Amino acid sequence: MTITELQLALPEIFVLTMACVVLLADLFISQERRGLTHLLALLTLVFAAILTLRVMLPPGEVLYAFSDTFVRDRFGDVLKVFAYIILAGVFVYAKHYLRQFNLFKGEFYTLSLFALLGVMVMISASNMITVYLGLELLALSTYALVAFDRDSRFGSEAAMKYFILGSLASGLLLYGMSLIYGATGSLNLAEVSAALGGGAGDSMLLTFGLVFVVIGIAFKLGAVPFHMWVPDVYHGAPLAIALFISSVPKLAGLALAIRLLDNGLIGLHSDWQGMLVVLAALSLVLGNVVAIAQTNIKRMLAYSTISHMGFMMLGILAGTPEGYAAAMFYAIAYAIMSAGAFAVIILISNGDREADQLEDFKGLAKRNPWHAFLMMMILFSLAGIPVFLGFFAKWQVIAAAIGAGFTGLAVLAVVMAVIGAFYYLRVVKLMYFDEPEDESAITAPVDFRAVLTINGVAVLALGIFSGGLITLCVSAFV
Repeated sequence: MTITELQLALPEIFVLTMACVVLLADLFISQERRGLTHLLALLTLVFAAILTLRVMLPPGEVLYAFSDTFVRDRFGDVLKVFAYIILAGVFVYAKHYLRQFNLFKGEFYTLSLFALLGVMVMISASNMITVYLGLELLALSTYALVAFDRDSRFGSEAAMKYFILGSLASGLLLYGMSLIYGATGSLNLAEVSAALGGGAGDSMLLTFGLVFVVIGIAFKLGAVPFHMWVPDVYHGAPLAIALFISSVPKLAGLALAIRLLDNGLIGLHSDWQGMLVVLAALSLVLGNVVAIAQTNIKRMLAYSTISHMGFMMLGILAGTPEGYAAAMFYAIAYAIMSAGAFAVIILISNGDREADQLEDFKGLAKRNPWHAFLMMMILFSLAGIPVFLGFFAKWQVIAAAIGAGFTGLAVLAVVMAVIGAFYYLRVVKLMYFDEPEDESAITAPVDFRAVLTINGVAVLALGIFSGGLITLCVSAFV
């Protein structure tokens, strides 16, 4: 271990150190001054972003550390910076919710920072062991977050389901990695790729190993038929936790897929491409169709997530730098849109109950015109309506699928996008054309309203001026 290697992993080391500092400092902070924990967590993200940006690598340059188990490249740096930005927004949104429901505790920030560390480790993994360490750190932190409200029966049930199914998926992924190790003799992703390129390895072991690896990836993304945990976890978890799960871990899921499938198993591209085609098609159909029947908006957004992961896989299955860039653009866009949608649900909730029913959005335009307008833009973006960020994200992944020769799958994606627009526009109809059932004023702290405004405007601005973000994603795969 050298100083140079430590410098490459400095953002991870800093986040780990600050997560421990937040954990210890919170023991000595009274409930009345809990805002200090929130501020400390935000400062952690700010300085982590500075440490990442100050040594951001130029396109095409790749550096390895710790016996080639850790990689620093443009892809990882860009994804980490967006993870910091989105998690900062999650912290601001969550603070208002946690205070309303008497859940404002330091454990939320500690677990979230450890989950972020898991995301960062996965993003920079160049060895299957490193991938698994990052994955488990993220997963264990998320299981605890889902059960954060100890008095919630639904939260405890969701956490148990998530833990059991997540443990099964992790075991399958680890078994797949062991089979690939048995076939190639290495856990290093670059060495595995080189072995496959040279025709080494037992084809039967590789096939079984690949199947289990793809199952693990599909579970973490929430793709059909490994989606069972998604609606239950979104529904049972507190809104602040559902907000977190729907955003930052999606970037980790993208990194997991690209590191394993491209960096390690690109030699089996034709095999895993066929698997992803099936997963993407099933996710697009089931996610959009079942979402129509939901009356709980958290469950509706959960099935929406499943369909969006199907869209993201359209870029991954192409197996080209352009396809990966499109998938990366989609993951970032979805995380931004999903965070904004859950933030509006938090906004109209009160200390008595979560506003998680579609009827709770009736007449929102009359109660709070500006935030109803922001929600409308976010929903338009999720639906893929032109000029908004979601439209260009869908355009990019569908173009990647067509470029890979999957025109039929691209047509299915377009049809499902049109069907999916129905349940998003239904919420807009409730906000603007129905009478409100609750006339009480909607209030929120200044920082919450400011970040939500930035979030809502971003889905329009990043759509109109999407070229810069697309170029940034493309530069990650040069």
